[in-house]
Amino acid sequence: MSDVRQHADDIHDQFSDHIDVSVDDVEDRLTTLVDEYKVPIDEARRSVTNHYLEEAGLDREDLSSGSSEAAQVEDVDEPEQWIDLTAKVIELWDPRSDSVAQVGLLGDPTGTIKFTKWAKSDLPALEEGGVYELRNVVTDEYQGRYSVKLNSTTVIEELDEEIEVGDDTSEIEGALVDMQSGSGLIKRCPKEDCTRVLQNGRCNEHGEVEGEFDLRIKAVVDDGIDAHEVIFDKDATENLTGISLEEAKDMAMDALDTTVVADEIRDQIVGTYYRIEGPTFGRYVLADDVEELDGPVDAEQLLIRARSM
Repeated sequence: MSDVRQHADDIHDQFSDHIDVSVDDVEDRLTTLVDEYKVPIDEARRSVTNHYLEEAGLDREDLSSGSSEAAQVEDVDEPEQWIDLTAKVIELWDPRSDSVAQVGLLGDPTGTIKFTKWAKSDLPALEEGGVYELRNVVTDEYQGRYSVKLNSTTVIEELDEEIEVGDDTSEIEGALVDMQSGSGLIKRCPKEDCTRVLQNGRCNEHGEVEGEFDLRIKAVVDDGIDAHEVIFDKDATENLTGISLEEAKDMAMDALDTTVVADEIRDQIVGTYYRIEGPTFGRYVLADDVEELDGPVDAEQLLIRARSM
């Protein structure tokens, strides 16, 4: 079976319960994009999926991948994965949107993770302190912080058991040896509940959009034994550098180039020693508390070591 046919089968399985469409129809659309317009297969699949979502009047969260795998909180390290979680509701917060029924924090022995339950999903309410098996939830990511979304395909089963929730806080002391691409002044998708970083003005889900500016740092901190990937969100970046989002936008406008912001930040922080504390999400540590420390500041040697990792 060709790759295009396999993708067509997958898309057909997702929509067969919602609209009248054949595998051949899906394959024809994919083939046109891939062969005639030279669109990469992943981009073609997103485009065709978006077409059928619009035709069916569905949102992406309404679709199941067709299968989900049992996972723990510590396993969540990329978005748009379908998983099953057994977790305890640690805390519930007041939703800030009418489209959200519940939002809060889930926990299992490996850590904690935010969840969102959509209002239109018409799922039963979760109670603080309750333990649930949550089947068919989809993962999401914002500034290195992962979350899960409960939608119309999710199955909720309350369990008569207790779960001990683990502590996922990390503390690192070491040199900030590198700043990765995707740092500085970036743009995010403005669509509701989508926070993906734009690549060349495009969102992977919504296509070309007019993005909203944000600040972040994706850094590598070396503690002398291991290299840790750390994400500083807008507030942490502003506190660390003294550069506000508005100042960063002005810098970029004056230079007609957004890379000047990353260059300025890099000059400030690479080679500096920090103590960083925050939760671990997948492979990232999210910097909540940062303190500058005294230490060697031979930035050139640190960069040589970082690039050899």
